[in-house]
Amino acid sequence: MTSTPRDTSATLGRVAVFAALVIVLGTVVVPLPGGVPITAQTLGVMLAGLVLGPRIAPWSILLVLVLAAVGLPVLAGGRGGLGVFVGPTAGYLLGWVAGVIVIGLIMRTGRPTWWRAALAALVGGVLVVYAFGIPVQALVTGVPLDLTALSTLAFLPGDLIKVTAATLVVVALRRAYPRAFADRPTRQEPVPA
Repeated sequence: MTSTPRDTSATLGRVAVFAALVIVLGTVVVPLPGGVPITAQTLGVMLAGLVLGPRIAPWSILLVLVLAAVGLPVLAGGRGGLGVFVGPTAGYLLGWVAGVIVIGLIMRTGRPTWWRAALAALVGGVLVVYAFGIPVQALVTGVPLDLTALSTLAFLPGDLIKVTAATLVVVALRRAYPRAFADRPTRQEPVPA
């Protein structure tokens, strides 16, 4: 199946919208010692993976990271520049890319349900991001891996709230506007409870 210019424009629009969402959510920041703040940006990552799927969502995250690399203040707290890719948050940023792919894959493995969305957001948006972030944070800060992992418990309540919020938003969006889901057929399909 060939893609038309209209399809390409729609895909680029989706990529841009979710990149913008991740950037806007970066304005919600709670600084913590250790250099890794609590931020709402991972909510945007979860939503991108859930809505755009494993093929398109990574482009949204890569767009944010490219904008950060060129120095635009698009990351939590208005950070940007190449320095963020060698700081304590570097692993989490890379984890965003892997996380949206995992989220999209889990969400697309079967019929879209609220529990599949919650599982996808939890596994890809929390576990995968932590799997990339914790080792890099430990390496950069010089804090042992076990202590760094223990310190991330401060993020867990907020991340669980983000998983819940992402699930609720996606269930509502699927009911209200199923065409928003890029990798799915555009026909109306009910969201099972």
